[in-house]
Formats: sequence, C-alpha cells, structure tokens
Amino acid sequence: MPQRPYVIDVMISAKTIAARIEELCDEIAQEFGDTDKLVVVGLLRGSFVFIADLVRELDLPIEVDFLEASSYGDGMESSREVRILKDLRGAIEGRDVLVVEDIVDTGHTLNHVTKLLESRKPARLKSIALLDKPSRREVDFRSDWIGFEIPDEFVVGYGIDFAQRNRNLPHIGKVRFTDEA
Repeated sequence: MPQRPYVIDVMISAKTIAARIEELCDEIAQEFGDTDKLVVVGLLRGSFVFIADLVRELDLPIEVDFLEASSYGDGMESSREVRILKDLRGAIEGRDVLVVEDIVDTGHTLNHVTKLLESRKPARLKSIALLDKPSRREVDFRSDWIGFEIPDEFVVGYGIDFAQRNRNLPHIGKVRFTDEA
C-alpha cells in the first residue's frame, strides 16, 4: 500500500527528552532504591530507544528483559486486540519490575501487559511511558511515570514508527500529511 506524502515537525527535541529522562530516573531511583535488582521490561518495539537511554541513566542494579505486544500492526489506529508476540525470558515472581512503554494511547496494551505481569506475582510492579495521550484513553489506566503528555497527534521518532519508518529520529516528531487541505 503506497504511503501518503507527509512531513515531520519536531514536537519534542532530543535535548528535552534527555533532560526529562534524568528527572524520571531520579524518581525511579527513589522508588526502587532498596531493590537488590530491578527487572526493567521493555515493550517492543517502540520502547527500545527509550529503554536504552533509561537504563544507562539509572543508578540501580538492573536486569533487562523484553516483551513484545502489538495492537497496531502497520496502521495508525489501534486494533484494540492485544497480542503477545514475544514473552519474557525470565521469571519475575517476587522481583521488582518496571515496565517501559513508548506511548500510551488507548491504554489497551499497557493495561493488558500489566495484568499479565501482575498475575506472575512480582514484589512491585510499576510502569513508565515516554508519551501519554490521555484524550485517547479507552481504558482506565495511567502509568506511574510519564515523560510527556501530548495532544492527539500522530507521532514518530525516538523508537516510535509509522509503518516501520522513522524510528531512528533522535526526537519526537508530529506527522503532518501534505495532501490534507
């Protein structure tokens, strides 16, 4: 399917993202300062850049694992059906866990993943999302930490894609279609 022509306007700069990650890591370190090891679970694929920067900034003993969940495919709208495509490799029972998400839109994915992980009986389970679109929420879910609250715009960059493109942008950009009036 051919893509509509679009441009990307910078919404959140790389410098602003880096500064916010420092603040978030200070708060996370306060919450988990007593942990013997924090299991940081990245939700693939969109969170991979965020989780890399986050764990480098965290001054805690950590283990990194990944879970791949999907409700989008290559489209711009959530299907609302969450599928687990890749599960964790390690057990989390009795462990401190931080789930890292790129963006919370409808809330279905993070809500589903949180319930799944809660059923595995972690000691503590918290979540962090780089971006939050509360105006699009369809389920009652809010991350424990949020990098930035954004309006209902389609965004790319910093790991977030549009049909598997633009993940490598160092900033968050707003997609603007050039064929719209």
